[in-house]
Amino acid sequence: MRQRRKFSGAFKAQIVLEVLTGVKTPTQLCREHGIKESLLCRWRQEFLERAPRVFEAGRGRDPCQGRIAELERMVGRLTMELELAKKASLLLSSAQNGDGSWPGC
Repeated sequence: MRQRRKFSGAFKAQIVLEVLTGVKTPTQLCREHGIKESLLCRWRQEFLERAPRVFEAGRGRDPCQGRIAELERMVGRLTMELELAKKASLLLSSAQNGDGSWPGC
């Protein structure tokens, strides 16, 4: 028995955009890629149904993106704190006498 072919989303989008922009006719594309016109019509319909979601604010965002942004901010803040602590440590160690005691003690 023949296995079904699987097409990537990028491939489907490319084919549908070629049809919508008039680069090639549906018949040409179906012949070139060995697909049925009914399949191309289904892809086109799905593409047009989902197109408005592209412009909806925040709906297309991956839920992990917010967490990633939060963690990146935290890493930045901690990096700044670490740099500040290093500078303070250098200043304090240079202020000590050679024998480890503070000046005036």
